[in-house]
Amino acid sequence: MRQRLSSEPDRYRGRRRVPTPPRSRYAAVVTTAFVGAGIVALGANALPDAKSVSPSVLDELRQASVASQDAADRASTGDRATRDERSGDETAATQQDPWLLPLHGYDFKSPYGVRFGKLHTGVDLVAPEGTPYQAIHSGTVTKAGWFGGYGYAVIVKHADGSEAIYGHSSAVTVKEGQEVKAGDQLGLVGNTGHSYGSHLHLEVHVNGQPLDPVPWLQDRGVDIKLETEALYSDVAAS
Repeated sequence: MRQRLSSEPDRYRGRRRVPTPPRSRYAAVVTTAFVGAGIVALGANALPDAKSVSPSVLDELRQASVASQDAADRASTGDRATRDERSGDETAATQQDPWLLPLHGYDFKSPYGVRFGKLHTGVDLVAPEGTPYQAIHSGTVTKAGWFGGYGYAVIVKHADGSEAIYGHSSAVTVKEGQEVKAGDQLGLVGNTGHSYGSHLHLEVHVNGQPLDPVPWLQDRGVDIKLETEALYSDVAAS
């Protein structure tokens, strides 16, 4: 036992210095902590015997994780491609069978509604007599000729079951049973039947009942009041 020197301060009396472990022990402790954390993260199911952990097992797990991520990325890419393809098909279908204005350069008169105590079941588009008008959508001509108060008229039934009536024509240029596409000429603007001046009377019927053509066609990209079509707007925007 070492004899205390008289010059040694009193504050050291009765105290022992805790021995500092060698650096090799610190390394062992830190390494054990990291390995233990890795085993907990991997889970007991992945590593049934923690004592048998080897670098090859960790490499296999990392490779499996990378493969799983690659598969998820490929699935996501495939879903985006499918959505893009579907959107492209819908756009192409719309372009192939669009909704259009029946003519251009007209004055919008007499909207749908009560007029002179009676329901005016369509809209009047004033244009010079003899101006060609066209089908607003593809369909089958079910009427082409004289139609009472409508004068010479054309009726086209569309694939969705709706019908468009074009009245007061000076002449019709299609026949009943004929298949037409949007933009095909149907007749010429006139003043026949119960008419008060040269104009095209346009009606839309759904389930046999007349509807206001303005909001109905707006839902299909056509604004009769503003004389605009979605098809032309898309072309101008591009």
